[in-house]
Amino acid sequence: MNLDQFLAKKPLYYDVIDYGRFPGAYESLRPFLTLPKIIHIVGTNGKGSTGRFLSRALQRTGKKVGHYTSPHILRFNERIWIDGEEISDILLETSHQKLLSVMDSAIAESLSYFEYTTLVAMIAYEGCEYVVLEAGLGGEYDATNVFDKILSVFTPIDFDHSTFLGNTINSIASTKLRSMEHTALLGKQKHPEVETIAEAIAEEKGCRLHRVVEITNPEDQNLALQLALKNGLSDYLRDNLELAMAAYTLLGYEVKEDMFDQEALFGRLTKIAPNVTLDVGHNALAAAAIAEAYAGKKVTLVYNTYRDKDYGEILSILSPIIESVEIIDVNENRIVQREFLEKALNDLAIPYRGFEAIEQEKEYLVFGSFSVAEAFLKRVK
Repeated sequence: MNLDQFLAKKPLYYDVIDYGRFPGAYESLRPFLTLPKIIHIVGTNGKGSTGRFLSRALQRTGKKVGHYTSPHILRFNERIWIDGEEISDILLETSHQKLLSVMDSAIAESLSYFEYTTLVAMIAYEGCEYVVLEAGLGGEYDATNVFDKILSVFTPIDFDHSTFLGNTINSIASTKLRSMEHTALLGKQKHPEVETIAEAIAEEKGCRLHRVVEITNPEDQNLALQLALKNGLSDYLRDNLELAMAAYTLLGYEVKEDMFDQEALFGRLTKIAPNVTLDVGHNALAAAAIAEAYAGKKVTLVYNTYRDKDYGEILSILSPIIESVEIIDVNENRIVQREFLEKALNDLAIPYRGFEAIEQEKEYLVFGSFSVAEAFLKRVK
C-alpha cells in the first residue's frame, strides 16, 4: 500500500488524543533510526517561518538540513523539506516503505496521520546533520517531542487549541514550555506570565533558558530590520527572523547577511498577485499581526474558519482593515457552519457575500487557515 493510500485511512483530526501511543511506537523504532541534531520549534504562531529562516541559514553554512512543518497547502511533500527542496515523490515513498518494513503493522495502523507522517519524515532525514522540527498543536505531548533535541525554540505563545491545551495562558504555556530539555530560547512574548512559567520550568528541569533579547545584539537587530525591508517582511516576520538569528548564534554560528537574506515561508503574508496577499494564520495572535501590518489600509477579506476558532474575536481584531468579507467555501468537516459565521459578521456590522472571483480594482487578503489557502489557490488556479 503506497503512502497516499495508507494516510487516506487515517483521520486528519481527533477529538481525543492518546498521548501514550506515539512514545511506545517510537521506542519500537528507535534501533532503526539514526537521529540528527534536532532543533525543536514550539509555539502558537511563527513556527513555520522561524524554522525556515533557520533551516535555510544552516543550509547556507554548508550543512545538510531538514525542516519538518505542517500542515501543507497544496502538496503533502511541502511538509518535509531537505536542503532547500520539498521531498521528492520517490524518497517519500521509499521512506514510507522502509518504515513499514521495520514497524509492527498494528502499531503503524494505530498511529494518527500526524504521528505516522512524523516518523516518515525522520526516516527521510537520515544523513542530515540538523533537522528543524516544528511541533504540531502542542509541546510536551506532541509527537515531535519524543526525540532528543539540542535546542528548543519558543515562538509567541497565545490562546489556541483550547480543547487540548486548556483555556488559560498558564495551561497553554505550561504544556508547550514543558517540552524544553537542555537548552531553550524564548522569543518575544505577548503575555508576561509566559516568561515566568518558562523560568520555573527551566529551573525545575535544569535547562539553560535564553531570551532572544539577550542573544541578539544591536548589529543583528539592525540587520534583521534591513533584511525585512529588502524582502518585504512585516514586523512579526522580522521578529521571527530575529529569533532564527538568535537560535543560529546559540548553535555556535556567526550571523551574516548572506545567511539570512531570504523571504519567509510561502503563505506568510505572501503576495501571490499584485492585489492579492495570502496568509495562513488562523488565530487572534495572527490576526493582530495582520491588522498591524495593514494599519491605515482597507482590504477585501477572503475568509472562512474552523469552528473551534474564536472567529468573532478574530474578525473584531481585523475589522479596522476590512472593507468587506467574501466567504470562500471550504470542503472540510471542521469548517464552521455558514450561519454562525454570518451571525458574527452581522454582529460586527461587516458587509459580506460569497467569494466568486478576483476583481482587479480590489485589494484582497486571503486569511483563515491552510485549508482556506488551499481552497483559494485551487479555485483561482
